[in-house]
Amino acid sequence: QVQLVESGGGLVQAGGSLRLSCAASGRTYSRNAMGWFRQAPGKEREFVAAISWSGDSIEYTDSVKARFTISRDNAKNTVYLQMNSLKPEDTAVYYCAATPLRIARDDSRYVYWGQGTQVTVSS
Repeated sequence: QVQLVESGGGLVQAGGSLRLSCAASGRTYSRNAMGWFRQAPGKEREFVAAISWSGDSIEYTDSVKARFTISRDNAKNTVYLQMNSLKPEDTAVYYCAATPLRIARDDSRYVYWGQGTQVTVSS
């Protein structure tokens, strides 16, 4: 079993920044990719970003490219999502997740999920 705990969410004005963290504990996959997803009220959960175990493969959804940066520190079992130039449409609950695949955008490929952290961007 893998436990994932997100932190770093909050309320920020448009144009501001936040850094989300996701700490993994318990039994961990030796080569797991990590992803960030988000779900806004009344909308389906959507892919935000993903990073392979080694960090050599990274993917973003188009709407966050050039604004968000995903990274990981395997020594600390932690993955980060640096979010800059935030927009009101970024408001959502953000989830991190782990997959045994090399990397994935499809949330059905992810096995373990955190409880989520709320990000609210005011205009």
